[in-house]
Amino acid sequence: MKRRILSLAEGRFSPLRSKTANAALIYTPGETVAIIDSTKVGKTAQDVLGYGGNVPVIGSVEEGVKFQPTHLLVGIAPSGGRLPDVWRDWIKTAIRNKMHVLSGLHTILSDDEEFVALAREYKVTITDWRKIPLEYEVVSKGSYRTRKAKTILTVGADCNIGKMTTMLQVYNEFLKRGLKSDFIGTGQTGIMISGKGIAVDAVISDYIAGSIEKCIDASAAEGYNYIFVEGQGALTHQGYSGVTFGLMHGTMPDAMIMCVQPTRTLDDYGLPIPDINKLIKLHENVIEFLHPTKVVGIGIKSIGLTDEQSNAEARKLEDKTGLSAIDTFRFGGAKLTDALLNFLK
Repeated sequence: MKRRILSLAEGRFSPLRSKTANAALIYTPGETVAIIDSTKVGKTAQDVLGYGGNVPVIGSVEEGVKFQPTHLLVGIAPSGGRLPDVWRDWIKTAIRNKMHVLSGLHTILSDDEEFVALAREYKVTITDWRKIPLEYEVVSKGSYRTRKAKTILTVGADCNIGKMTTMLQVYNEFLKRGLKSDFIGTGQTGIMISGKGIAVDAVISDYIAGSIEKCIDASAAEGYNYIFVEGQGALTHQGYSGVTFGLMHGTMPDAMIMCVQPTRTLDDYGLPIPDINKLIKLHENVIEFLHPTKVVGIGIKSIGLTDEQSNAEARKLEDKTGLSAIDTFRFGGAKLTDALLNFLK
């Protein structure tokens, strides 16, 4: 069944605050039929984001029914990732109109008796990307020591800095070149796009490394030569460094791509973002005690800049680090693909 997605992005539809809804527009083109945000009714995705075409922004689930959606996508993550009380009626309305529900919230909708009963009555499914199957509660076995497939991980100078987008653009370039490659999502958006992966921020801390290792081992067993793992958090972010560390040790990357936003100088704790060369060395040191690795390129998030300004920032980073740098969303993944292949060969 081809999905017809109604994206719920109430009050947050924007370039930076509706990551899942935005990614659905980019990486599952043609599937989104409307976006719900009552603060931007009458606009289109193109008006708000600068991409996405004429997909309309509407005010409610009820208004969305006329677009004949098959799925309601929770396209944003409210504070804490919990279900706001006001959303309950919206989700029930969607189910009663026979929409399957796709959610990456920390609130597990398929554990809610009312939602489950309605979904059963109207014969629809509820998918919770943050509901962790028991088989992923495993510690790492160190399978990287015998793995033949090459693993590539994105890391970042901060959170929400383009790790998923950079990785997807490079992964798609590998596919264009006929290289047998796989992409593993580690958050709800990446899993939505790839159809596989594990939401590592919902995994018990002892099992983060083991859960992503299990995903990688499954891809390697399917015969993929290059396995791209979506990065999460940031080593230097006080709130989310733990998930980054576990993900790095579970992936044991053969190569990494560092993601930065040149216009961002402070993180959301108001702390300065460290020097790029110090960041690169930090991430290499974390892994090299166990497995040799390098940061081999830099992905730029240049939102708010012109193409010319983006390229100017890339040149500055290249001069400072000696590594290839580019905004892959604007200019494609070829440059970083070349850097990876030159290193991995």
